[in-house]
This record gives sequence, structure tokens and C-alpha cells, in this order.
Amino acid sequence: MKKKILIGLGIVVLVVIGVIGYMVITDLQQEDKLLQEVDEITALTNEDPIDVDKLRDKLDNTITRGDYGTTERALKDYVSDLVDNYEIIYNALNDDTMINILSIDNYKEDGKEFTESREYLSTTQDNLKSAMDNYVELLTEEGAMKYINDKGLDSYYVDLYRDELVGEIPADDVSELETAINDVISLLDKEEAVIEFLVQNKDNWEIQGDNIVFDGNDLTNEYLGLVDEIAN
Repeated sequence: MKKKILIGLGIVVLVVIGVIGYMVITDLQQEDKLLQEVDEITALTNEDPIDVDKLRDKLDNTITRGDYGTTERALKDYVSDLVDNYEIIYNALNDDTMINILSIDNYKEDGKEFTESREYLSTTQDNLKSAMDNYVELLTEEGAMKYINDKGLDSYYVDLYRDELVGEIPADDVSELETAINDVISLLDKEEAVIEFLVQNKDNWEIQGDNIVFDGNDLTNEYLGLVDEIAN
């Protein structure tokens, strides 16, 4: 009887060991899949320009399960919000309207009230400021961790998310981003000053050929001074 009991206990132990081994192997496989997925996301975000559609397709899918799946989903929701704000910034910085707004062609098409130009300048400034604030906040540890802190996960997964998936965000990169976007916002402010000047003095200028001509040197000099500010 003892022998049978011992054999029975041995089988139970082997089964338990087997289950534990299976779970460990499965967890390792899930973690490897997640780390590989992060490598692929990183490669996509390092492209210039970023293929946003391809990146979104990857962010929309969850390839791991259980706690790893929850961790993966938190990361992808985080990156998705980064991409949303990136797209706003990228589209604004690559919009030809910003370059052409003080062109003679635009003066002819949208002057002298400049309704579309004024709306564009106001909307673009608001969008850039909002996107920059959101982007910079997301690039802080607090901004990144809010996506996983409320998931009820074991500290192992929280640490994995913070240390291996998100990683350290260099403060210099954030500072450079803020500086670059603030420079663009400053440019838009200066363009807006020119447009407002033209609206306020709409009865004192006209387009002759490819040139804008003002009534008097004072207005001409004031206009040229505002345009020169853009180059400085």
C-alpha cells in the first residue's frame, strides 16, 4: 500500500512540476513575443517619415495573452496617444499653407479680409500648442505610467512596462521638441501680425502684378518691418 501511495504522490509531484514548467515556458514565450513586438514598433517609429497607417495597424492588435496581454495593451494605448499628437504636429509642420500664407497668390485669393488665412493661423496655433503640451506630458514617466498603474498587475509587469518597454526618455529630446515647436508657433504669430496689418489697412494697399503696393512709405516700411521679423 505504501508503495502505491508513494507512486501516487510521485505522479502528483511530476504533474505539478510539469504544470509549473509549462506555465514558466508559456510565460517566457509570451514575454519574448512582447519584446519582439516592441522592437518592431520601435523600428516603425524610427522611420522618417513614420508610416502612420502601418504603425496603427500594429498598435490596434494584441498578440499576447493574460497579464502580458494587459501590459501590451497598456503600452500600445500609450504609443497610440503619442502617435495621435505626433500626427497633428507632423501635419502642421508639413503643411504648405504655412509657407504660402504671405505669398502674393494668397493675397489675391484670400485678401483683403483673409478669412481663411486667419482661421488657419488660429487653428494651427491652437492645435500645435495642445499637441505639444500633450506630447511633452506623455514623455514624462508619470504620463507613461498612467496607462498601466490602474491595471491591477503584479509589480513584475509594471517594472517590465517601465524599464523594458517604455524605457528612459532623454530630457534633452523633450527640450529640443519644445524648442522646435515653439519656434514654429512664434513664426505663426509673426505671420498673423502681417495678416492683421493687411486687414486693418485693407483700403491702403493693392496688388500690382506680383507685388503689393501701399499708399505711402510709412505703411510700406511698417509692412516690410513685420515681414523682416519672420526672418529673424
